[in-house]
Amino acid sequence: MNTRGESIVSGVDRTGASAGEPDGAGPDGAGPDGAGPDGREPDAGALAVALRGLAAGRIVLGAAALVAPNAMARASGVRPTPELGYMTRIFGARAIALGLGYLTASGRDRSRWQRLALLVDVLDTAHGAARLARGGLPRPTALGYTSLTGAYMAVGAARLARDLS
Repeated sequence: MNTRGESIVSGVDRTGASAGEPDGAGPDGAGPDGAGPDGREPDAGALAVALRGLAAGRIVLGAAALVAPNAMARASGVRPTPELGYMTRIFGARAIALGLGYLTASGRDRSRWQRLALLVDVLDTAHGAARLARGGLPRPTALGYTSLTGAYMAVGAARLARDLS
């Protein structure tokens, strides 16, 4: 819970209202007529478009990881191994689940998926930064993946900040 009594993950306060809902708004942030407080659809705007694009990107990367884990390893400058192939497929399944979960959800459920994805991105970026500091992976690989997850994290954090303001 944050200081307003909202769960950061679910975006729902103790009364069941979504985080940042104006009075009279529905659980997806929409007003009584379905439009947001500014008259736009709740999922309109550059941030919403970016989040949908990132969700689609998760699905594409996840599918590539499932179908061709060794090719992904080689493209990243890492020697493929059976263990890495297994871990890459786990990443792929997770990425597809996060992307599909976000794209197929609406309202409060979409907010929950976005916040779960943000949690994953924060953890991935932190681990990537640690790998950069420690070494052990080709620097371009660690930098590339950390930059990718960092960008996902930045967009997700911007949405969270907007939702909580």
